[in-house]
Amino acid sequence: MDVPINECDQRFAVIDIETTGLSAGKEKITEIAILLHDGRHILNEFSSLINPERKISYHITQLTGINDQMVSGAPKFYELARQIVELTADTTIVGHNVHFDYSFLKAEFLSLGFEFQRKTLDTVRLSRKLIPGQPSYSLGKLCNALQIKNNARHRALGDATATAQLFALLFSLDPHIDTLPTKGLSALLNRSIVEKLPEKNGVYYLFNAEKKLIYIGKANNIKARVMQHLNNNSTRKAVEMKQNIADVDFIHCGNELIALLLESDEIKKHIPVFNSKQRRSVFNYGLYHYVDDEGFIRLKIHKVLDELVPDYAYSSSLEAKEHLFFLTEQFNLCQRLNGLYPGNGGCFHSQIGQCKGACCGQELPEDYNLRVEEALERYHFEHENFYIFDRGRSDDELSVIKVEKGVYRGFGYMPASEAEHLHEVDDYIQNYPDNREVRQIIRTYLKKHKVLKLLPF
Repeated sequence: MDVPINECDQRFAVIDIETTGLSAGKEKITEIAILLHDGRHILNEFSSLINPERKISYHITQLTGINDQMVSGAPKFYELARQIVELTADTTIVGHNVHFDYSFLKAEFLSLGFEFQRKTLDTVRLSRKLIPGQPSYSLGKLCNALQIKNNARHRALGDATATAQLFALLFSLDPHIDTLPTKGLSALLNRSIVEKLPEKNGVYYLFNAEKKLIYIGKANNIKARVMQHLNNNSTRKAVEMKQNIADVDFIHCGNELIALLLESDEIKKHIPVFNSKQRRSVFNYGLYHYVDDEGFIRLKIHKVLDELVPDYAYSSSLEAKEHLFFLTEQFNLCQRLNGLYPGNGGCFHSQIGQCKGACCGQELPEDYNLRVEEALERYHFEHENFYIFDRGRSDDELSVIKVEKGVYRGFGYMPASEAEHLHEVDDYIQNYPDNREVRQIIRTYLKKHKVLKLLPF
């Protein structure tokens, strides 16, 4: 969360890092520089190469000048972790596009089992407000325009020093900035509520001044997501919602899948006014069915229609088509009736005996439709009965989801030490209602993400 600059005795940590790539959590830090700052002057300086414990690509070496030989004898991140924590304690982290540097630091610490959390301030956003009209706000071009020298571009200490000089200039223009980070903050909402929100995944609840629940959402970073709402002016409904936010509550879920399942159940249970107005953008394509003139139930993929509820919904047309092929094959349905085979004659599957001939007059509609209805009745997972074990809300806890006979039964949390006692797992499961959406959430998530363990039973 960005924070205001109010007093010159505040402590800031101007940070810049170099990395093996752009994706935090997948790539690693190769160099870090931290400059402690009071808003006017650099008070202390720390910089070091870091051994990323992996090869540095030729492209990255060309950009930064950092190669494998340079970092081979450098300390690993865990060897510097304590020093970084101590240096940045009680500071606001300052960076040019600070989210990049901060996300890498959080990911590195998370790999060590430590939650690194600091307030942040972005000099890109600050520059746009205090120095408007610049043709570019990249660090290099902005420093050139402001005559800030940087003789070591794309090296951590060089870029951190240039950022510190830029920050001092911005601070001199207005040392009492208090409107930029919370420009969207509702007059009804106490700022301290937002500052206390966790940077963890879970489900969050937005209330109006009458304590009425107006919105439920899920987020991988609750604080960042709420701040997005408070700065969202993209639509009239978004503005209306943020102006009504007076309180925020949340539930930490431990992982994204649990958050998705809980969000789905809570929205159906409470039907908040702004959830009913929004159209979920996660699922853009749907599978619909209709009865043709001959009485056959046909399946069809289409972009999600507001006026119709799809049998299944998908994030892409490719995912939708793959699943329709799956249903067609698993239930011996007709490719042509499902729009997967061109022409008016028998489909390819009828020629090899997999389709029973609905497309060429060899099967009655009532027989064919029974299989279509079975395909639409429930989602089919790879296993009919299974548990999903994943991260819990703490290191000594696991989350567990139960699917039995293809039906979602619910989820819960259990001590990690009892994970081997399968006969006790059900004791920790809290029952939740099953529906097509939650089966779809589970199936889609398992297809795209890894979990700690999927255990059939």
